[in-house]
Amino acid sequence: MLMGLMMAFSACAKKDYLITIKTSYGDMKVILYDQTPKHKENFVKLAKSGAYDSTTFHRVIEGFMIQGGDVDAKPDSKVTIDYTIDAEFVDTLFHRKGALAAARKSDNINPKKASSGSQFYIVQGVVYDAEELTTDAIKLNQYLGQLFQKPGYDSLREELSAIYYQKGEKAYAEKLMALKPVMEQEFNTTFDKKLPADRLEAYTTVGGAPHLDDQYTVFGQVVEGLDVIDKIAAVETRAEKPLQDVYFTMEVEEVNVKNWKSFTE
Repeated sequence: MLMGLMMAFSACAKKDYLITIKTSYGDMKVILYDQTPKHKENFVKLAKSGAYDSTTFHRVIEGFMIQGGDVDAKPDSKVTIDYTIDAEFVDTLFHRKGALAAARKSDNINPKKASSGSQFYIVQGVVYDAEELTTDAIKLNQYLGQLFQKPGYDSLREELSAIYYQKGEKAYAEKLMALKPVMEQEFNTTFDKKLPADRLEAYTTVGGAPHLDDQYTVFGQVVEGLDVIDKIAAVETRAEKPLQDVYFTMEVEEVNVKNWKSFTE
C-alpha cells in the first residue's frame, strides 16, 4: 500500500503543497494529487485565502467520514461559493482511510457528479475482509429476494430482519455472506467480483469506504494525523452534527517532493 501512495505522488511537480488542518483534537497533514488538478487548485486557493479558517466539521459519522468546509455557513464569511468543480475520477485514487474527497449533491440533481466548490470529507471507514470486498453485494441481494420464494426458506426474511434490527448491520452482513454458497448452489451462479489489488490491500488493512469509489472525487490524502480523524469521528452527535462545534483552520506550505516520503512511512 505504501508503494501505491508513493507511485501516486511520483508524478508531482518539483515543489508542491502540504496542507495542515489544525483542530483542537490535533493536526492533520494533507497532500494533494496532481492527477486531480481542478480540485487541487481550488482547495489550495481557498486554504491560502483563509476561507476555510473557522469553519467546522459539521457532519460526522463514526466508521464512515468527517465532513467540513461549508464556507457559506460562516457568520462573517466574505466568500460565496456558487460554483461546482467537474468530477475528476482516477482509478488509482480511492477511499482508503485518510482520503480527502469532495462532497457533492445527489445524482438525481447532479447526474455528472460535479463536486461542491468548498465542502470536502475525510474518510475514516472500517476494515473489511477480502470476501466482503470480492462479492457482488447488489447481485447477492437481488437473488436473496428470489431465495425467499423457494420452498424451505419461508422464514428466512423474518430471520434476517430480526438479525438486522436486534444485532446490527455487521451481523446481518455476516449472515448474508453465510448464505452466499447456498444461493450459488440454488441458482447455479457466482457472486464473485474483481477488485484492483491496491484497493483490496488498503481496505483489508487500514480500511476505508469502498462504496464511494468512482462516485466522488478523491483529490488528497492525510499523511500524518490519522488518529485525529478517529478522535473527531468519535464526538457526540445529533442527526450527524457534533453537539459541540469542531472548528478548524488551515496552513499551507511549500514542500519538496523528496520530503514527502517521511509522511507516508
